[in-house]
Amino acid sequence: MSPIFLKIKEFFIKYEPKIVLVVAFCLISAVSFEFGLLQGQKWQQKPLVIEKPAQVSSDPSNQNQGNSEVLAATQATDAKVSSLSAKTASCVYVGSRTSNKFYLPTCSYAKRIKPENVVCFKSADEALGQGRTESKCTTSTK
Repeated sequence: MSPIFLKIKEFFIKYEPKIVLVVAFCLISAVSFEFGLLQGQKWQQKPLVIEKPAQVSSDPSNQNQGNSEVLAATQATDAKVSSLSAKTASCVYVGSRTSNKFYLPTCSYAKRIKPENVVCFKSADEALGQGRTESKCTTSTK
């Protein structure tokens, strides 16, 4: 055997316990890292929801005023939704005057259109004929 192989053999024999320890440490570290990476991907699937608690005033008159403001805002939102649903009830597709897309009335994008900007279409061909494009909502439900 050549002298270099003898030196390598002597090195490994002399430091065998330390070499085994270093290799084992590296393998355990790699396995732990991969396990942590897989667990991290599992946790990322659930979104983090942060809720802001309602501010409570110690003054009862301010508290009633805040409640009436919330009630008025809720009623305005309900009125807007009901007027939009009444207007889109006879529509097969809806679009906005300010956009070139059209949607199904049940689409989340369609529900964001202001009632005064809603345009009704009886068919997709009618909307396409006016130069509009289909949204993701209309293509995913076909």
